Amino acid sequence: MGRKYFGTDGIRGTVGEHPLTVDFTLRLASAAARVLAPNGGTVLVGKDTRLSGYMFEAALEAGFTAAGVNVMLIGPLPTPGIAYLTKRFECSFGVVISASHNLYQDNGIKFFDAEGGKLSDEVEAEIERYIDEPPVTRASSELGRATRVDKSRVHYQEFCASTVPGLDLSGFKLVIDCANGAGYKVGPRILADLGAEIVPIGCSPNGRNINLNCGSVAPELLQLTVPGVRANAGIALDGDGDRLVMVDHLGRIIDGDQLLYIIAKDRKANGTLQGPVVGTVMSNLGLEHALAAEGIEFKRAKVGDRYVLELLKASGGVLGGETSGHLLCLDRTTTGDALIAALQVLAIMKRTGQSLAELASPMPKYPQVLENVRMKRRIDPATSPAIQEAVSHAERRLGSSGRIVLRPSGTEPVIRVMVEGRDEALVRELAKSLAASVAVAAEAVA
Repeated sequence: MGRKYFGTDGIRGTVGEHPLTVDFTLRLASAAARVLAPNGGTVLVGKDTRLSGYMFEAALEAGFTAAGVNVMLIGPLPTPGIAYLTKRFECSFGVVISASHNLYQDNGIKFFDAEGGKLSDEVEAEIERYIDEPPVTRASSELGRATRVDKSRVHYQEFCASTVPGLDLSGFKLVIDCANGAGYKVGPRILADLGAEIVPIGCSPNGRNINLNCGSVAPELLQLTVPGVRANAGIALDGDGDRLVMVDHLGRIIDGDQLLYIIAKDRKANGTLQGPVVGTVMSNLGLEHALAAEGIEFKRAKVGDRYVLELLKASGGVLGGETSGHLLCLDRTTTGDALIAALQVLAIMKRTGQSLAELASPMPKYPQVLENVRMKRRIDPATSPAIQEAVSHAERRLGSSGRIVLRPSGTEPVIRVMVEGRDEALVRELAKSLAASVAVAAEAVA
């Protein structure tokens, strides 16, 4: 069953352009209520700090209450916090208003089911069936009511801390960059409550500065600040608090692959690692090799945290993630959570006495070059003999010390050519050559 509006992570777009408009959001709320709470119920609504969040929050509130659904408005809170509290408060479903790591001109709306999990494609398609219909308005006696529950965010703070029982961060100096986003209140408070000395940056949202030169997508200020204030480490969230990048005491980026390695190695050492570790086709080859050296199985999923989650569940694993820092610790929570992932790493640092740099050092990071080849129309590189011959030639030159991925974009006529290996000069040469071969082959069938 196809979906017109829902993507891999809810509905997202530019504010004011269809479908990110008030009238569409009102109809979306009504449609979601018909599918997820047909006999009434309660929905938890959270958001990040974008200026347009007020507008979409009001539209959702109107649509839900008119359809007979009670609304709990919790304000700015990380996406994983909404997932957790939706289940804790026994809500029918949860909603997050956020465009994640995008700048403030964009926004989005994503849903969680009653268990705090993402909706299936089939449920999203069912909601879309009703979107074009006028919003439902029940009789006055059947309308829902809305309440503010801002103070309830403390439950999420306590839950995060509970994933690292007994952790005392006294003596740690930490810089936390909350991207002027959804984690700007709870992030610093969680760390401070555990005893750390906190230097907050990116914690002054004004509605327009979310992800702007800050956070996990732009950690340069964090890289300067950590060594500048002689902190033990830096923590960078994205706008909705589900992606994590860290910085060691020297100001060097520790990305999602390296963080996944640190957590997996520790879990293996203490006997709590279950199943394989799951990354994506874009995860660095150094992660795969480093995990193999520890005797840890590694599997690759398609790009996207939902595909990582699917493969983890299918293979019985508990740890997975993407290079971008979307990390899943299913032995601690049900969805990607930057703060919970950061706490796992900090607990390892505290227990072992090792710095973040020392913990990450056994994992090599191989040079990785990405070339985007735009075409007049989409082609499947797997069915082109010329492209496959070029790939085979490049693979022979790389040998066992490298890897090639050709991935068609799902949204535009682009083929992404990724080459990775130990020899950076060879990697760059092969990426350019392969991109040229793809371009020629695409032109031949255009």
